[in-house]
Amino acid sequence: MISPMCMYSAQEGFADDFHLVHLGRFALGGFGLVMVESAAVENRGRITYGDVGIWSDDHIAPLKKVAGFLKANGSVPAIQLGHSGWKGSMQRPWEGDGKLTDEQFAKGETPWDIVGVGAEPFIDGWLNPHQLTPEELLQVTESYRAATRRAFEAGFEVVEMHAAHGYLLSSFLSPLSNKRKDEYGGDRQRRFRFPLEVAKTIRDEWPAHLPMFVRVSAVDYVPGGVEIEDTVEFAKQIKELGVDLVDCSSAGVSPHGRPPRAFGFQVPFADRVKHEAGLPTAAVGLITKPEQAEHILAEGKADLIAIAREALINPNWALSARAALSPTQNADFDEWPTQYKVWLVNRQRVLREIELA
Repeated sequence: MISPMCMYSAQEGFADDFHLVHLGRFALGGFGLVMVESAAVENRGRITYGDVGIWSDDHIAPLKKVAGFLKANGSVPAIQLGHSGWKGSMQRPWEGDGKLTDEQFAKGETPWDIVGVGAEPFIDGWLNPHQLTPEELLQVTESYRAATRRAFEAGFEVVEMHAAHGYLLSSFLSPLSNKRKDEYGGDRQRRFRFPLEVAKTIRDEWPAHLPMFVRVSAVDYVPGGVEIEDTVEFAKQIKELGVDLVDCSSAGVSPHGRPPRAFGFQVPFADRVKHEAGLPTAAVGLITKPEQAEHILAEGKADLIAIAREALINPNWALSARAALSPTQNADFDEWPTQYKVWLVNRQRVLREIELA
């Protein structure tokens, strides 16, 4: 599968030709499932001015075009639903990835009021969010419900709840960010409460025959933060709600949480959740080689392989992986798009003639 990757290239939340081409090439490249980047369920829930949105019915049509192309070219169309929380109203990564500055103000991109689990900023000097009241949390939950309906109307066949990387739902799960004293903060179960309510709302709105995923930050990498045991327990509880798969990432709730980078560094989290919670998982994180991905599946450590940056380098990664793992079976490029196959077969013939000369 293609992991959701924010491109920060939408205008007023609308997916456009960039998103169609960016995502469509992964379908042409043989990926079984292609997930649209985190789509904001509320206007104030954007990370940047460039986020894809799904907070309005007007967003359905361009997303439907993307979903239709993905499905027509052999991929399952999927979309992630998200809310930035206290990490909203920010610069695009190539602008500095910090708070908005005079340079953005000059373009009319001024800060908007953000909301969060509490009233503290993510980093000193960033915007202070408004702490959501229990009544306001109900309104946010309804935004997720409406976004879920729109995702179905747009033709997506998998929906993923984004509860990772320190954004709104993730910030409720972590004791590093959730300092609330009401029924939505305190011990682990109370921290679970709001994400569980949102998960139930999405699952109830999403057709029963279609899969629902949840992306989590399995660990925070900061003492006192989320540990894998917490994530396993959360997975057990979302399983009871009818969630079909946990997409296992990590970190993001604290600027001090630094993952130890290594190939497949997050695979052990998917392995633990899969076997201890009894729920299928997706593995992500520096999975770069076909043999590495195949080994993860063969060893039963995960059920889906999520590829992100590696697919930006090679959007045909899935087809290339298939050819590398089964060279004889894929010698005739039968799995490639028809429009490509005839030229690749001819190219292969010419290369063999050159080698034999």
